[in-house]
Amino acid sequence: MKIAKNTVVSVVYKLSDAQGNLIEESDEPMVYLHGGYDGTFPKIEEALDGHDAGFETQLQLEPEDAFGDYDADLVKVEPRNRFPEPLEVGMQFEGMPEDGDEEDSIIYTVTDVAEDKVVLDGNHPLAGMALRFWLKVSEVREATADEVEHGHAHGASGVEIADEDEDDDEGGSRTLH
Repeated sequence: MKIAKNTVVSVVYKLSDAQGNLIEESDEPMVYLHGGYDGTFPKIEEALDGHDAGFETQLQLEPEDAFGDYDADLVKVEPRNRFPEPLEVGMQFEGMPEDGDEEDSIIYTVTDVAEDKVVLDGNHPLAGMALRFWLKVSEVREATADEVEHGHAHGASGVEIADEDEDDDEGGSRTLH
């Protein structure tokens, strides 16, 4: 079966930076609903469209096609007393952007903790980086009506798995975006 709109695609991948340093390698296939449902980057969909299981490719995504450019305005310094104990570098907090747009909350990562200040970064950790992908299609199947209605794959089998953390369920519905 060829990859086309409303097919569910399972892909194993390796993600590297532009210098070839490995960032992540899939232990389970990434499974997404193909056809503009935001299950993966549009450039990845474009590269896989029309191919079938066994297809392999390599491509490089520039920051604007991946996690965007690094935005220095998303770095904040906040008073230490606004945060809970214990507080460590790497912890994440949800916050609102400065413009007050409550539609899009931002996940801020603590990048530094000083005696009375905390540095938070709202950029994705891979923002501003060109990324290289090696991709191999492991499976292609027709999407179920439920998957098309919900706008996402329900895992390799097509059965939706009830899980509190939908981004990392046992059904292999990892998404890369």
